[in-house]
Amino acid sequence: MSDRRTTAVLDRNGLDFLIKALRTQGRIVIGPTVRDGAVVLAELASADQLPFGWGTRVEAGQYRLVPRADGAAFAHTTGPQSWKAFLHPEREKLWSADRSADGHLSVTEDRPDPPSYAFLGVRPCDLRAIAIQDRVLTGGHHSDRGYQERRTGAFLIAVECTEPGATCFCVSMGSGPGADAGFDLALTEILDEAGHRFVVRAGSDAGEDLLADVPTRPADEGTLTAARVAVDAARERMGRSMPPVDLRTLMGESLAADRWDDIAARCLTCGNCTMVCPTCFCTTTEEVTDLTGDHAKRWQRWDSCFDLDFSYLHGGPVRASARSRYRQWLTHKLSTWHQQFGSSGCVGCGRCIAWCPVGIDITEEAAALHDERTARLRPATREEPEP
Repeated sequence: MSDRRTTAVLDRNGLDFLIKALRTQGRIVIGPTVRDGAVVLAELASADQLPFGWGTRVEAGQYRLVPRADGAAFAHTTGPQSWKAFLHPEREKLWSADRSADGHLSVTEDRPDPPSYAFLGVRPCDLRAIAIQDRVLTGGHHSDRGYQERRTGAFLIAVECTEPGATCFCVSMGSGPGADAGFDLALTEILDEAGHRFVVRAGSDAGEDLLADVPTRPADEGTLTAARVAVDAARERMGRSMPPVDLRTLMGESLAADRWDDIAARCLTCGNCTMVCPTCFCTTTEEVTDLTGDHAKRWQRWDSCFDLDFSYLHGGPVRASARSRYRQWLTHKLSTWHQQFGSSGCVGCGRCIAWCPVGIDITEEAAALHDERTARLRPATREEPEP
């Protein structure tokens, strides 16, 4: 980001003004709000709908809302949704077909006008996830046109993390807790004796233009220092971390590891990890007809490599066991994603840990695979005979 970009300070009223300015532009503002016992992503009409005074307590297989006395708006961890629910929706109609009385068949592509989104509260790990999905869904020979249209007009407001959760490991994946690129505006929330405020940085021309219309005050050195200290402190308080090894090599040399059987004994192959993951992108298509057989629709919907039918070929599925399906997911996420897309497929958000019903922890599994590999490669020691 250029040093010439604006950095300023926004108060709570300014945050509300920001949301209303985006809505005035015709944008649908999506951000975190409290609903059904969780922090979820939904359309916002004002800053009052943000989860002020709410935090979260997460662990493997656990997620709870907890009240906070300080009134922070962004002190929660990531919830069950990610921004892919809006950019790469779970179900999307591709086309419809109709057969007339004389047998003529007409096919109509379903291309509604893409919504103009503004995403408020995008965590740095999710910024990285959006960049990864950009490469996956628009960077190849066969881009997803619907994703590209929704993504092109999206305005991203990042919020740097100052309260990492127990399942967060973004530091070891290089994706947080600070935001350094990929945003239009970035906020850092500060609560101290000087009050409740947000450092706001412009990261694009569009962000610069919007910030010029929002009431702010110049960023003083004390506030900037407080923001840096808060983010740096979060970096030292990550709840988890990946083992500090080359994960590509580890996964490639662990295909026959015994640990996969241990995981398979616990894994329900429910696919929750792929549904909540902000980078998983697999889809399938299905056709639906009415009772007359004269009208049909093709839908694209999310799929999961944990589904038996996902690898089905003539005669049966390629990956029939829970061991093979979990191994496929984790090996792709941490290793072969590099060969396909030039980066890891994991951003360290921790959603797959928190929302796994049996609490499988991919950082724990990677560490166990590393320990098993180390033991396998360690030269056997010969016992010396006693004198």
